Amino acid sequence: MKSLLATLCCLLFSTPVLAASPADPYASRCQGSTPERGKWPQGTALWGTKQAWNPKRKSDERNSVLVSINSAPLRFATGVESVRPEGGRLVAVPSASASLVGAVLQGTGSNGKPVDVAICGAEPAHDDPELIWYRIQAWNPETKEWENPCLDDELVQDPRALAVQGVWDASGARKDTPGKLTLACENGAITKCIRWGYKPWAQRDGKSLTDLHQACTRMARADYCGNGRSHTREHTIIDMYDELGVSSRTTEASATWDPAKASFEAAWAPDGATCLARTRDGRELTSILRECPDRFRTTGAVELGEGDRCNAQRKGSNSRSVFLRNRSYASEQSPLEQAQ
Repeated sequence: MKSLLATLCCLLFSTPVLAASPADPYASRCQGSTPERGKWPQGTALWGTKQAWNPKRKSDERNSVLVSINSAPLRFATGVESVRPEGGRLVAVPSASASLVGAVLQGTGSNGKPVDVAICGAEPAHDDPELIWYRIQAWNPETKEWENPCLDDELVQDPRALAVQGVWDASGARKDTPGKLTLACENGAITKCIRWGYKPWAQRDGKSLTDLHQACTRMARADYCGNGRSHTREHTIIDMYDELGVSSRTTEASATWDPAKASFEAAWAPDGATCLARTRDGRELTSILRECPDRFRTTGAVELGEGDRCNAQRKGSNSRSVFLRNRSYASEQSPLEQAQ
């Protein structure tokens, strides 16, 4: 199956209107997006969320206004004691048929501070009924307004979120944390990898895709060192392929991809690259070796087969530690970027 790294198109659906009361800030949730306060400077996000509530404040790319949400307790959810993720959707407990629209959950930002998150809408993905898209809003403590915490761009201007089991920390590592889960936004690597077929709750030939999904989040962001730092540009197109056959290497040219112009970039494991041929953003390979010293060795080329050859290999890695491989353009711009 062909998979190209591309930003997903947005599916819009209506937001319920709740009665507002000046004395009750919760009554103003889900009333529509707050006015745009300026263009957000974007990198390649993990969660797909804003890095800080103030768009003028410089922030580390490993920060997020919303890292996780608690499964319980909820506000404004009659008959619902908690929620749990199940196959890309939130399930109400004890009644799975109960509506969560209008419910408010408590989330946590990367600064460790709590943040209220409102579920403002829910709709099955038109191309995959296993997934439910959630329109969410979070309480901005600086502006005292409800707003979408998801990072938008020119292609997806009103992004939504998927419910995913697990919590990701600033280094990009995933952990199963009791009582917590992730609302992963549309423009982030967690959600993109799910849409590319790497559903962490699914299996392929009896093997769990959890680690393959995690390796994909590293690959999508070009997080070579496994420290949460990205080395790519937004909307860069790549070709990915794996040993389980979820995605296969692209051999035919299209309007946005030319295999003849692409070359092998890296092989990936859940904790970062296992070997590197070059960087995606054009920086010197030595800069990556300096960023994570003692992680890679450069004692000679390593052949992976099918023309894939590494110039730097992760110490202690072997063919069994490779979950995913990718190709990309070595030039500064891909055809998609040139067309924009």
